[in-house]
Amino acid sequence: MSVGSLRRNRLVQEEFSIWPGFVDVFATLIIVMLFALMIFVVTQFYLSDALSGSERNVQSLRTKIQEVSQLLGLEQKKSQDLHQSLLLTSDQLKTLQQAKAALEASLGQEQIAHQSANVQLAALQQELSELNQQLQKISEAFQLSESTKEQQKIEIADLGKKLNDALATKVKELEKYRSEFFGKLKDVLGERSDIRIVGDRFVFSSEVLFGSGAAVLEKKGQEKLNGLAKSLKIIAKEMPADLNWVLRVDGHTDDLPIHTDKFDSNWELSTARALAVVKYLEKQGIPAKHLAAAGFGQYHPLEAGSTDNARAKNRRIELKLDQG
Repeated sequence: MSVGSLRRNRLVQEEFSIWPGFVDVFATLIIVMLFALMIFVVTQFYLSDALSGSERNVQSLRTKIQEVSQLLGLEQKKSQDLHQSLLLTSDQLKTLQQAKAALEASLGQEQIAHQSANVQLAALQQELSELNQQLQKISEAFQLSESTKEQQKIEIADLGKKLNDALATKVKELEKYRSEFFGKLKDVLGERSDIRIVGDRFVFSSEVLFGSGAAVLEKKGQEKLNGLAKSLKIIAKEMPADLNWVLRVDGHTDDLPIHTDKFDSNWELSTARALAVVKYLEKQGIPAKHLAAAGFGQYHPLEAGSTDNARAKNRRIELKLDQG
């Protein structure tokens, strides 16, 4: 065999010896790829499962986040309510603090007043003690005077009887001088229908002394009062000095109302007429302490009714000699 043939055989053998190795390498590569592919598939499965679980977890987390958001909203509302309550409580606290300050001030004043009251109470207790001592002394004096009490009662009864007798005597004396005064006055004035005696009073018709609706004495009225004053001064000289007497002058009107610049009602008119008579008698020498004036308006008529005759009788000046 030639050298060339050997070289070709060796090359062919070498070529045949490389192919199995290549096949082995390729098979190994395919196995590795299949393993890698299997690993990839398994990994994808697990990743998909993990991703699904993650999505579920995310959804669950979203739900929890919504719940947390709702809870957070509720907490925020509660926080706002608590803030409002805190503000209200703060205002109430300020009010309570002010009330406390006022109460403390009032308490201080009450303490001062209490101290003052204690001082006053002590003073009152001292006065009470002194009064008790005085009462005891009075009681002792009263016991001492019991023995003379009956005698004093007898003396008081006797004095009362004497006083009543004296009063009765004075009344009789006044009645005596009243009758004498009216008698003299009647003699001076004469028998007139417009001047008359009614009971214990001497009655002048207003027309004798005054004009209609007026309280100024007319000349004829002054003349009548001159005689009255003269008679009264004569009787007054005869009266005892200890006989307390007064000539009371009462003014009366009829029931017709009056309203003028000078007189707002019949009261004013009747009072003004009585005063005019009193002042005139004082000028004639009658002491003021023995004169009195009163106005009765239309409220004490001599005769009821609204006739001209009744009204004429009710318009009058009454004179009464009375005890002072």
